Amino acid sequence: MPRTAWPLRRGRPAVEVVLQQALVQQPLTRTLLADTGAGAVHVAIELILTEYDCLLAGATPHKAIILGGAYQGSFPTYLVRVQLPALGFDHDIRVVGIPAAPSAFDGIACFRFLNRFAYGNFGDPNQFGLEN
Repeated sequence: MPRTAWPLRRGRPAVEVVLQQALVQQPLTRTLLADTGAGAVHVAIELILTEYDCLLAGATPHKAIILGGAYQGSFPTYLVRVQLPALGFDHDIRVVGIPAAPSAFDGIACFRFLNRFAYGNFGDPNQFGLEN
């Protein structure tokens, strides 16, 4: 099974995803807080990114969603192509666009996204990883 891992960022689990910039066709790597407490498995969104990153990836706004956790209020959703090259993951997924990301991160990987994989530290307490 393919596996990839990232060092903790400020003591918190991180996941790096790749977005394709629409206008320049270059990859854009974003480091996300891996937060199993963000959303539930049945919630339609998988990632929370800045609206700016969603637009850089060429996504168009879709219907708004109401969030009630760390980000409260109504926010647009987008369909964004997200890649994890080491795992062979390349899918269009539903993303919420927020004005600003959490400190030290570019966004949040929610439980529904993380639950696609086996995840954890895989025996190294200084990292967080995903496995297909």
